[in-house]
Amino acid sequence: MKKLFPLLLLFLAQITYSQQYTVLDSVQKTPISYATISFGNGNGTFADADGNFKFSKKWYPDIDSLYISALSHKELALATTSLPKQILLAQDIAELKEVVITAEKKRKYKTKKLPSEVHNDYFRCWLPTVESEIAVFFPKNSEKPTKIASVYLPVKVESSNKNASGQSFSTLFKMQFYDNENGFPGKRLPYENIIFKVADKDKSNFELNVSEYKVYIPKDGVFISIQVLGYADKNGKLQQAKKYHEVETRKGIVKVSTTFRPLLPFTNKISGYKTFTRRVFYKNRTWQRFDREYSKNNNLIKNNDTNYGMGLKLYLYEE
Repeated sequence: MKKLFPLLLLFLAQITYSQQYTVLDSVQKTPISYATISFGNGNGTFADADGNFKFSKKWYPDIDSLYISALSHKELALATTSLPKQILLAQDIAELKEVVITAEKKRKYKTKKLPSEVHNDYFRCWLPTVESEIAVFFPKNSEKPTKIASVYLPVKVESSNKNASGQSFSTLFKMQFYDNENGFPGKRLPYENIIFKVADKDKSNFELNVSEYKVYIPKDGVFISIQVLGYADKNGKLQQAKKYHEVETRKGIVKVSTTFRPLLPFTNKISGYKTFTRRVFYKNRTWQRFDREYSKNNNLIKNNDTNYGMGLKLYLYEE
C-alpha cells in the first residue's frame, strides 16, 4: 500500500498538468485544427492539428478565462473553472470562408524569382514567439496572371549559445495570405492555412513549395504572413507545452514569451517598409508597420533592419 501511494500522487500530478481539451465545429463535430486559445491578457496558445490543447491552472494560475477562436467561427469565452472537455464553436455565417475553384489549364508560363535576403547574424534576427505574426508585402508587377509557386524564407537555425548549437529542433509555422488595404494587411484571402515545419537540418534559405494551393497575386498585391505555432514532437505534431516562463522583477512576476528557433533574419537591403507585425492574442489584432512608429528602442529598427527578407518564385502565365 505504501508503494502505491507515491504512484497515485504521480498519477494525480500528471492529470493536473495534462488536462486536454478538444475544439470542435458545433455542426459537423469535427476537430478545428490550430484554433487560437487566448488568455485575455495578450498571451495564449494554439490547438494542434486534431483540435487538442492542454491547459492547467498549475501552468497559468492567474488565468480565469479562455477565448477560443478560429477562422469562420464565432469566438467563445469560457471560465477556466468549468472547461468542458469538448469545446464547440458555432459557425459564423458572415465569415464563412469562400471557396475558390481554379481550373488550371496546361499553359505556358515564365518563371520569375524575387530573391530572399539571407544572413547569419544573430543580432539582426527576429526572435519568434507564439504571440507575433509577421507579414511581408509583394506588389503585382505584371499584367499577366501571377501564381506563387514557392516562398523563400530566410532562417537562422544555429543558436547564439555555443553550448546549445548542437541541440536539434523542429518547429511548426502557419502561413496565411492577406489583401492590400491602403498599404496594410487587410482581409484574409480565401486560401487554407499552410502548416509547415522547419528543422535544424534545413538550409538557411528555406524553400516552401505552395504551388498546389493555387495562390494568385491580386492586382493590388498580396501580404504573405508566417506565424510560429510551437515545437513539433517526434511525430510532427504540435507539442502542447507551456509557452511562457515567469521572471521576478521589482514590479512583480512578469510573463516572458518563449522564443523559438529558427530565428528570422531581418535586413536593411530592401527599400521601403514592407514588413508588418501584430499580436495575435489581442482582440483587435491590429497590424503595425515595422518602423520607428512601431518602436524607437527596437535594435533592429535602430539599425534599419526593418524588413524580413522573404522571397518568391512566381509563375507568369501567358494569356
